[in-house]
Amino acid sequence: MYNITAIPGDGIGPEVMEGAMYVLDNLRIKIKWDIVNAGASVVQEKGRPLPDEVLQSITTNRVVLKGPITTPVGKDFRSINVELRKRFKLYANVRPVISIPGVKSRYSGIDVVIIRENTQGLYTGIEYKTDRDTAHALKLITREASERIVQFAFVYAKKHHRKRVTCFHKANIMKLTDGLFLESARQVARRYPDLEYQELIVDNGCMQMVINPEKFDVLVMPNLYGDIMSDMCAGLVGGLGLVPGANIGKDAAIFEAVHGSAPDLAGRNTANPTALILTSALMLDYLGEKDKAEILRKAVFRVIKEGIYVTPDLLGSASTLGMAEEVVKYINL
Repeated sequence: MYNITAIPGDGIGPEVMEGAMYVLDNLRIKIKWDIVNAGASVVQEKGRPLPDEVLQSITTNRVVLKGPITTPVGKDFRSINVELRKRFKLYANVRPVISIPGVKSRYSGIDVVIIRENTQGLYTGIEYKTDRDTAHALKLITREASERIVQFAFVYAKKHHRKRVTCFHKANIMKLTDGLFLESARQVARRYPDLEYQELIVDNGCMQMVINPEKFDVLVMPNLYGDIMSDMCAGLVGGLGLVPGANIGKDAAIFEAVHGSAPDLAGRNTANPTALILTSALMLDYLGEKDKAEILRKAVFRVIKEGIYVTPDLLGSASTLGMAEEVVKYINL
């Protein structure tokens, strides 16, 4: 029995969460769901977007399936996603990006995994004003965190039979911060002589990714670059609605779709559940249910390839739950 926290989130979150939970429950895995919520939708009732019961549930269960969350606009509210990553020390953001047959795209054969340092860089939010017209932001990079994320990338590569790890950086300009990250990456790479290691300046790396994405395998980089690169790569395979994501730490993990809450689509039951369903497969991998995870992925890919019972963004007419139900049909074949 797995005790898992479910956070439906805002906008289309509850709809795609319903689809993902329906699929998981039909995989015949014993899951006890603890459903709690966070985001803009709970502020009026709870007075804050991240209630204590959410934090308590995560602390207890240590595994979370999470829908998209809207951080309320206002000076008193910071990103809930960033807060959760910091609070539970979820240092590794993992986003596999794969071309799915049946999805209209200019590219095919893409199969990359972006591993992003999740706790430092510019996203620490250390900002201040020196006067009314000047603002500063501090970029925090430590050797410990840098080596930890690069080590994670190499271990991931070996575990998943990958051949190459590429470090993206801007050490030619930011010689101290990115220089330290790059130095740390080189030190870790020496421990893995059986894996190919390469380095690319991030702007050149983005260009190379667009020109020839199939040559990349596992990518590792500081926080901001990883945020940008993961969304860019999602665009190469059809959009954020198709890409899963995970935030992993030593003692906890939060699995979340990387798309937004799309409030304009909320309540229509037409949102694509693919990202959160594939995110569920990442969660199953983490729990050691690799066979179930592979069954789930194959079912999703088959539904999309056939292109009949898919949501409108995939040029079909299925509802969110209707597409999830079709995935279940293929799971049960």
